[in-house]
Amino acid sequence: MSVWLPSAPCTPRGCVEPTASAAAVPLAVLRLAAVGLLVLAGIALLPLGRRIPAGAVRRWCRWIVRAAGVRVRIAGTAVPTGGLLLVANHISWLDVPLLAAVRPARMLAKAEVRRWPVAGALAARGGVLFIDRDRLRALPGTVTALAGILRGGAAVAAFPEGSTWCGLARGHFRRAVFQAALDARVPVQPVRISYRSVRGTPATAPAFVGDDTLLASLWRVASARGVVAEVEVRAPIPPGSHLDRRALARAAQPEAVAGHEGGHPG
Repeated sequence: MSVWLPSAPCTPRGCVEPTASAAAVPLAVLRLAAVGLLVLAGIALLPLGRRIPAGAVRRWCRWIVRAAGVRVRIAGTAVPTGGLLLVANHISWLDVPLLAAVRPARMLAKAEVRRWPVAGALAARGGVLFIDRDRLRALPGTVTALAGILRGGAAVAAFPEGSTWCGLARGHFRRAVFQAALDARVPVQPVRISYRSVRGTPATAPAFVGDDTLLASLWRVASARGVVAEVEVRAPIPPGSHLDRRALARAAQPEAVAGHEGGHPG
């Protein structure tokens, strides 16, 4: 088990409700085509880098999620400027554009993402910070590098659970990334992400867990109907309000799901 990326017990077969049907195929194809066009537009604009207004980046990220067939509801706003550590629970690949829709940030990701077809190259060119989960000796250096980026006034987005969960259950925030915020003396802003049906019940179709493949997850999301992504941006935790990373991680941790904190619904 890695300090950065512990394993979650969630699996596609045990936790994710199937959505595919013959009637959903044409709509899913159209949705994936729309997502692909938006991604290609983003790749074309990458050379412009920071010259693209943050508001345009936020709208583009929101359009990606909407193009996949998922409605977006965002409550609250992020600290708009200066160094900031954004932390959120992790359920889906959709979490990445959702966090960027809150505030564009350097994303923290596992090194395996770099090897993903198309997405890996796009992530690398987009400034994603990769962590090698098999090299624990590199952890202090990674924290130092993150602190330097935060001191420079940039936002960094991380998923401190270290693994995706199905949304019905979730893990605890790991502490290491919070040390960078302490060292840089920047605020930490927690974000709570959840996926629901239009009826308000939890939706598991967006979950990207276990041995799921990115292609399978993309198809399942595009085939689903009536999924809503709810993003709650909570008040920032000011620097100096917690003396150590354990207390800071605990303060940023979303409240427990009744009866299932850090566990699995079975």
